[in-house]
Amino acid sequence: MNRFTELTPSIERLAEKCIQNGYIDPSLYDKYEVRRGLRYKTGRGVLTGLTEIGEVKSYTIDDGEMIPCEGKLYYRGVDIEQIVAGFTNEKRFGFEEIAYLLIFGEQPKKEDLEEFRHDLGVYRLLPTSFVRDIIMKAPSGDMMNTLARSVLTLYSYDKDADNVEIKNVLRQSMQLIALFPLLSVYGYQAYNHYQNGQSLFIHTPPETLSTAEAILYMLRPDKKFTDLEAKLLDLCLVLHAEHGGGNNSTFTTHVVSSSGTDTYSSVAASLGSLKGPKHGGANKKVVEMFDDIRQNVKDVKNEDEIRAYLEKVLRKEAFDGSGLIYGIGHAVYLLSDPRARILEGFVGSLAKEKGKEDELELYYLVERIAIELLKGKRNRPISANVDFYSGFVYSMLGLPLELYTPIFAIARIVGWSAHRIEELMSGNKIIRPAYKNVVKHTDYVPIDQR
Repeated sequence: MNRFTELTPSIERLAEKCIQNGYIDPSLYDKYEVRRGLRYKTGRGVLTGLTEIGEVKSYTIDDGEMIPCEGKLYYRGVDIEQIVAGFTNEKRFGFEEIAYLLIFGEQPKKEDLEEFRHDLGVYRLLPTSFVRDIIMKAPSGDMMNTLARSVLTLYSYDKDADNVEIKNVLRQSMQLIALFPLLSVYGYQAYNHYQNGQSLFIHTPPETLSTAEAILYMLRPDKKFTDLEAKLLDLCLVLHAEHGGGNNSTFTTHVVSSSGTDTYSSVAASLGSLKGPKHGGANKKVVEMFDDIRQNVKDVKNEDEIRAYLEKVLRKEAFDGSGLIYGIGHAVYLLSDPRARILEGFVGSLAKEKGKEDELELYYLVERIAIELLKGKRNRPISANVDFYSGFVYSMLGLPLELYTPIFAIARIVGWSAHRIEELMSGNKIIRPAYKNVVKHTDYVPIDQR
């Protein structure tokens, strides 16, 4: 037996003590007016900071009352729908452009964007022997853990790792933005080789490729991809790059950065947050849920059968027992998620190219029925979120399930970097919210009297 993961005979008994002594009466949260999850009962977040980077809008205030509105997302004050329309109409890749916008606070001129893309291409090179000595050693089945380990190890290769001057943090941030695709894909290739016995491919992408193109180039044995495939992946990166300062992983960036720690530690902490299935891991759960539907529903075109399955999910009798229909609902958006709206407008073209129109119809059917079911259980509007469609896009692109959340991280490192720089420049105070102690004080008891 593996002693590292072996449970000692006392663990089960001790776990019961944790459960017995770790439970807090939910009524106490109301008694002391604790905003659980830093959110009011309406779902509105508690104001904990200021930012100029990203803005999420899901309601308006009229005479003190929250009025739900169609969701809007702004990058540095620019509507994401306008941004997407701009670069798609010009048939360009957009991720590098919005990275520049988010980090530097202005829309780049053509020459600025070219210089920025060139710098990212130059930085897209790992230290000598890093792949052999770090990525190939002890490959993990979870690419987010692999990514976090690689990021922390890069600290050892940086002679100025602890310097938090803005120009140094910017250098580190741009390097991480450039390296995240390599760390993620190479980590997967190592796992796929050593754990699954598949051929090992380590392709070095040309500096001239966009981030989306580089991901597909490194991942596929023949390095080939269509322009539509790369453009849809690029769109997903754009939509995942930033989501305001209050989302869990970005708030983690602010919290950890406020302590004055190094960039690598801050990013690793944010990766740990993003890994969670309630955050970045949701798109993976969506695809797994649809696989479960196909295995357990005889006729996936039958509306009654789909409804029955989803009702079982809500009763915690199907899929993973969580009671959640993944990809439906959002902590902030009410009437609609603008990212889902945008992605839905493009997903049909890829489904047609891949011959997946029937599968897309299943997504539409599940979305409609799930919203109907959940509206009857919640006292606020509900809609599909970006994870509902991004997972489908990734599956059509042939991306392995293990890379779904790392793809999210490849995009969100941009937002984290912008927020880290903002925190270092404007925060100036370690973040330390209050927790009220609700256990009674007791006297110390000598050990032989217990």
